[in-house]
Amino acid sequence: MKISYSDLSTSIKNNSGLVTALNVLDKAITYITILFYLGLLIYAAISIPKIGATLLYRSIVIPGVSFVLVSLFRKVASAPRPYEVYNFTPALHKDTKGKSFPSRHVFSIFMVAITFFQVSIPAGVFLLVLGVGLAVIRVVGGVHFIKDVVAGALMAILIGVICFWFFCGVFGLIMLPF
Repeated sequence: MKISYSDLSTSIKNNSGLVTALNVLDKAITYITILFYLGLLIYAAISIPKIGATLLYRSIVIPGVSFVLVSLFRKVASAPRPYEVYNFTPALHKDTKGKSFPSRHVFSIFMVAITFFQVSIPAGVFLLVLGVGLAVIRVVGGVHFIKDVVAGALMAILIGVICFWFFCGVFGLIMLPF
């Protein structure tokens, strides 16, 4: 049985509790990620007297530069969103035109997760799990295609691993319990 985005969206929108749950989870995961990232930056700033500023610098520069580059790429690519292609109202609140590929929400949470691996493997894994959940929500909610969220996750993992490997190889890896 083949199910279309519009069929999926219609079946979700017919269940107001599910629509509410998707929207709340979408926002909650986004805000949890922001709080984790701010916590990491505060931890890195407080740790400067003990370990230097390298942790703080790489935790800002690598995610920041990569976020800007992904944003520019998706603006140029300007891929349409499922609700534009199939002409339906998505379950998640969204009315943006284009800029679907790659998913910046998914890219961001995966990049924060990779950033966390510098100091806490459990926190990094937790954020990766949240990232998978967010990817599912963004697809089921009708605002991204599967290729958008997969590309966002893979780009973050690839950029993060390469950049942090290089940065840590040049400046030394610091793994602290967090």
